[in-house]
Amino acid sequence: MGMTFAEKILARKAGKSEVRAGEIVFCKPDRLLMHDNAAAITDKIAKELNEFGVANPDQVVIVLDHTVPAVDEKTAAGHKKIREFVQKYGIRHFYDIGTGVCHQVMVEKGLVLPGMLAVGSDSHTCSYGAVNAFATGIDRTEAAALLLTGETWFKVPQSIRIQLRKRLSELVTAKDLVLTIIGQIGADGADYCSVEFWGDISYLTIDDRFTIANMGVEMGAKIAVFPADEIVKGFLTGIGVERSDWQEVWADPDAQYRQELVFELDRIVPMVAAPHKVDNVKPVNEFKDVEVQQCLLGTCTNGRASDFALAAQIIGRRRVAPGTRLLLLPASRSELEKALDAGDIQTLIEAGGVLLPPGCGPCLGAHQGVLAPGERCVSTANRNFKGRMGCREAEIYLASPATVAASALTGKITDPREVM
Repeated sequence: MGMTFAEKILARKAGKSEVRAGEIVFCKPDRLLMHDNAAAITDKIAKELNEFGVANPDQVVIVLDHTVPAVDEKTAAGHKKIREFVQKYGIRHFYDIGTGVCHQVMVEKGLVLPGMLAVGSDSHTCSYGAVNAFATGIDRTEAAALLLTGETWFKVPQSIRIQLRKRLSELVTAKDLVLTIIGQIGADGADYCSVEFWGDISYLTIDDRFTIANMGVEMGAKIAVFPADEIVKGFLTGIGVERSDWQEVWADPDAQYRQELVFELDRIVPMVAAPHKVDNVKPVNEFKDVEVQQCLLGTCTNGRASDFALAAQIIGRRRVAPGTRLLLLPASRSELEKALDAGDIQTLIEAGGVLLPPGCGPCLGAHQGVLAPGERCVSTANRNFKGRMGCREAEIYLASPATVAASALTGKITDPREVM
């Protein structure tokens, strides 16, 4: 019997010929990601670090992205502590403020490649499934242990196969597709599963795949992964990665799945996840009278140059509706530069948009766009939990870049097909 992607890659990393779902294996991940929380993680093991050091400095990647620039003395002290840790233990994969959100940085710097095993102390580490990696979030205690040992354990997940057919219609995006999937199977529908994407994936760009894999955890998945096809190979070549640097992995044709699902992409329509659950998903036209005070375009889910290009195409020479704020949050400096070169950031700023530095910004509610009580935000981010953007009396609606751009024009949640 064949093996799934998860079984194959964990078998390889555990040094076994085969493993099966439910089996416990010990592996040394290729990468351990941390961000601003690295200060808290190293604090947990300060004594042990001083005595034994870091097991594998090349395994560790640290990106400062969550509250950048520092919002107060406490976060500034945390950033300072991380910079001192990096210097002391020779962590060469360190990216200071302004480089971008950790998940975007990991991929565009070529730190995660097909066939790799990556863990990170952030739940959206699953994003790297876009480039055929087994990538998943871990908690801070586990990250602390990994710093000291370089090793951790995995329970081999069951797998779900999602077959995609045909292609998305104009102004319908990968965000609408993944919201549709989450709405159908639920926020716990893929709990601790490996979700594999098959079928007509050649119609999905690498940016589309980042968006979909990023939100795998919002359906409970351990990982969400695509094969290393020509789209992935073209992306890696474009960032200067040599073909000899990776060894892709994919499932056998006769692998066994817990569940198989089929989605017809030409039937997907613009979707919105209403407060306060990501799986509270309905078509956008069911929210047409919902007024919004803030529109957030960006984050690690949809903060790439292609997202700004789509928004600029929709907004054109028009202006943001009075009483509505449009925040622009690039996923990385590189994506910001591409959007600047294309003229799309200028278009959005001239329309009334406010440019934020590359990073997490208001997505986690720390600063740069916290909501007031009673306010609503339509956002391209990945979570709409109560209080996520800093106020428990506010509402967050999740949508595509196209829907957010259209909503910025009208001040209400709007189907992008109605404003073109």
